[in-house]
Amino acid sequence: MKKLLIVTDTWDPKMDGIVRAIKHRTPVLMEKGLDVTVVHPGLFRSFPFFLYPEVRVAILPRNRLRRLLKETAPDYIHIETEGTLGFAARQLCRAQGLHFTSSYHTHLQLYADVYAGMPIKFLLKPAAWVLRWFHSAAVRTVVSTVTLKRELERQGFKNLEVCPLGVDTELFVRNPASDKGHGLQKPVFAFFSRVAPEKSPEDFLRLDLPGTKLVIGDGPARKKLEHKYPNAKFVGFKHGQELVDWLSCVDVAVLPSRTETFGLVVPEALACGIPVAAHNVMGPQDSITNGVDGVLSDDLRQAALDCLKIDRDKCREKALKFSWASSAQEFARLLVPARG
Repeated sequence: MKKLLIVTDTWDPKMDGIVRAIKHRTPVLMEKGLDVTVVHPGLFRSFPFFLYPEVRVAILPRNRLRRLLKETAPDYIHIETEGTLGFAARQLCRAQGLHFTSSYHTHLQLYADVYAGMPIKFLLKPAAWVLRWFHSAAVRTVVSTVTLKRELERQGFKNLEVCPLGVDTELFVRNPASDKGHGLQKPVFAFFSRVAPEKSPEDFLRLDLPGTKLVIGDGPARKKLEHKYPNAKFVGFKHGQELVDWLSCVDVAVLPSRTETFGLVVPEALACGIPVAAHNVMGPQDSITNGVDGVLSDDLRQAALDCLKIDRDKCREKALKFSWASSAQEFARLLVPARG
């Protein structure tokens, strides 16, 4: 059996798109004959990242990672992230003449407006240069959308390949019983994502909309926003069937973020028959057909209201095109032998 080593700086308990992609693809890859080992911060001494405490940062991981490389002797190596583990893996692969692939998930340039006026903004330009340098060593760099591929190519990135993400359409199925169970005033407009500045939750909460505003998620901005917008309903992070049950009472999902490179919440909402209102930007424009399964517009309020007219069956039809099985199959095709 061929061995695949995946290196990621993002892992439990942070359930973001990176973690979900690894966890959904892994069973499919193993069915196809790949023995998958995931190297994550939980295997090392680590400390919580100051912006996101649920993200652990591995401390000086190079020596242990070198031993893991030797012990597993992987046939394929994939580096998911550009944290301390990702940099250590890149350095070891270069030193040992090992080929690897990488993924590009977070497009930092999109964060410039979000963090305008904050010290972190001045780090974005040099960070973008570092990312281009980091991925230049990969034989292939995997991105989730055609739009992101084109944008990165304009910035000088090379050897980019598109591998779309997916959605579990067997889990994300609307549960009609939950629509009545939560007793929310209709229509229900929902934001479900991390409650953090880069996701722009307050842009959603400011909208003048009828019915109920529902916030599914948690994060550093939740406490402040919950106090500032007492008429909105905040229910925290939800996972699995509990998340589906909350989504089943939603009429429209609103995605105010302008920083998504894909946005897994879009196909998850669509799978539950929920149209999505979003800005016409990278991520949403790659997964939403305007006027068919959602509405793309700079006027997010009007987009949300227009979504009330969308056919729910069309939303479900779109979601069925996003399969984790096909995503894993394409991912496997893009891997390269570590020793070529």
